[in-house]
Amino acid sequence: MGWAWLAAIKDRHDVHVLTARYQRDWIEAEVRNNPAEFSRVRFHYIEPPLWAYDYSNGFWRWQANIPLLVPLFHRYYQRWMRAAYKTARELNRRVHFDLVHQLTFVGFRFPGHLAKLGIPFVWGPIGGLENTPWRLVPAMGIRGAAYYAARNIVNSWHKRFSRAPRKAFAAAGPGVIAATGGIRREIQRWYGVDAEVICEVGLSAQTCNTYAMRRGGEPLRIAWSGLHLPGKALHLLLRALSHVPDTTDWRLDIYGDGPCKLKWQRLAARFGIDSRCTWHGQVSRAEALAGLKSTHLFVTTSLKDLTSTVILEALANGVPVICPDHCGFSDVVSDRCGVRIPIRNVREFEAGLSRAIIEIARDETMRRRLAAGALRSAREFSWEAKAEAIDRVYHRVLAARPEQMTSPLRRRISGPVL
Repeated sequence: MGWAWLAAIKDRHDVHVLTARYQRDWIEAEVRNNPAEFSRVRFHYIEPPLWAYDYSNGFWRWQANIPLLVPLFHRYYQRWMRAAYKTARELNRRVHFDLVHQLTFVGFRFPGHLAKLGIPFVWGPIGGLENTPWRLVPAMGIRGAAYYAARNIVNSWHKRFSRAPRKAFAAAGPGVIAATGGIRREIQRWYGVDAEVICEVGLSAQTCNTYAMRRGGEPLRIAWSGLHLPGKALHLLLRALSHVPDTTDWRLDIYGDGPCKLKWQRLAARFGIDSRCTWHGQVSRAEALAGLKSTHLFVTTSLKDLTSTVILEALANGVPVICPDHCGFSDVVSDRCGVRIPIRNVREFEAGLSRAIIEIARDETMRRRLAAGALRSAREFSWEAKAEAIDRVYHRVLAARPEQMTSPLRRRISGPVL
């Protein structure tokens, strides 16, 4: 996500990027292969304190399987951000940046220290402020319910009492970016600041011009994708499908892996629908996208999320989406490209899933109308569109503090991105 945001920013501005040392090898390989693309970008690699995490040593798997480690990683990240601020302060003495942008992580708990530079400050897209609805917590099983209940309590405590986010929101002012409309409302409620809504994910490739056709007698091909964790709640879809009449023919392709996989496979067998489910496991992105191209319908059941990249990828392939009517899904999925299911309680949500699947399976004309709408909707979430949106934020922030503008041309805004 951070790399895609840099791609959206770098063609319009001079950028210094502060990033982790373990990213260095593949970043420099990319720069060597495309030197002209990065002529206005400078990378600065921050040494980690004591120890480092990265994708190769299983950080995300550790976090998924051992939630008690999360505070440890957060502690590490806070120390890393202090080191990044020290580097940014030294750079600013030489370069005199026009503005600074705190980009990732997207969590509101981690505003970093770049606002202390005393120059225009942009922060976001920001996420993490919304709690998981309490009425949905019991649907996650004992382990998931314990985790998300604890998260809700900690989240509410941080929103009320943490001083670092409050100071960062005040410093950013017109430079706050919210990942979703719900996050924007939370920012307004807790911090009294308005925010620009720009979802954290986007599409770098062109959308397709066609969508998969469902021929007469062909089963409805449904896809679900995600980590097999309690919050992703695949079991709600499995239960909903178990209530779909036998007269409705369907097949479910399941992508991803995780600690809940075996439990969910047993659940599908108990419901008597395992013969209609294909468990693909963790596959390459290319393979997953190839699967989407032949899919008739995509369903997400996540009970806690921002905006899922795979939803945008489904829309870009002309695949209608069924989703809960919450989080960032509500900002992306509209009546022209999918169905949003209210989440008043778990039972009603499952019933709504069943009804929507049955209706789409029985009405191919409706499904094709939604598929065509999906292709149109996807174009609104290109990285080109986001580049224009972030440009507006930058110039709005600079207009509020014109005395900070050092570049002769505003098209050559310079600044570090973390």
